[in-house]
Amino acid sequence: MGRSRLLKIAVPLIILLLAGIAYQYGYVQIRGQLAAIKETEEVKAKTLAKYIALISEKPELEKKLAALKEIRKSDSSKLIEGQTFSLAAASLQDMVKNIVTGRGGTISSERVGKPDDLGKFKIINVSIDAVLPDPKALSDVLYSIESRTPYLVVKEIDIRNKNFKEPKELVVKLDVEALTTGK
Repeated sequence: MGRSRLLKIAVPLIILLLAGIAYQYGYVQIRGQLAAIKETEEVKAKTLAKYIALISEKPELEKKLAALKEIRKSDSSKLIEGQTFSLAAASLQDMVKNIVTGRGGTISSERVGKPDDLGKFKIINVSIDAVLPDPKALSDVLYSIESRTPYLVVKEIDIRNKNFKEPKELVVKLDVEALTTGK
């Protein structure tokens, strides 16, 4: 009778413990996995919604990109072109030399200075010593340098009379700068 009583208590207790184990390791784990799956599903749905929103903005972004490219092209026309700083400086030197000689001047010397850093850009400079026939030619040279595209800036100018008895010819030293994106 002792055994049957123990069996009557032990069997329901074993069934109860098995039910608890099945609940803990079966139902609770499955429920946790379902919650994790739903959470992952929600995150993926939000990500998908973001992707759809970005894809719907694509035509507008392409228009903005095209407009920015046009602005970039127009701005790059204001810079001296050249693959390297030396080529850009040579281009600047030729421009200034052509302006001076086109107004009746003669070049006595020309020098290229060391480029200065300005963020993504470099400032290239050229020094030119020239003889100009009269003050009007000097005025024309300065106007041509300052009003052209790509932008050129006269950083320094030194003007002297060549002959004090006949003050027509001028000896001019020009330091001209420009921006470039050369490498």
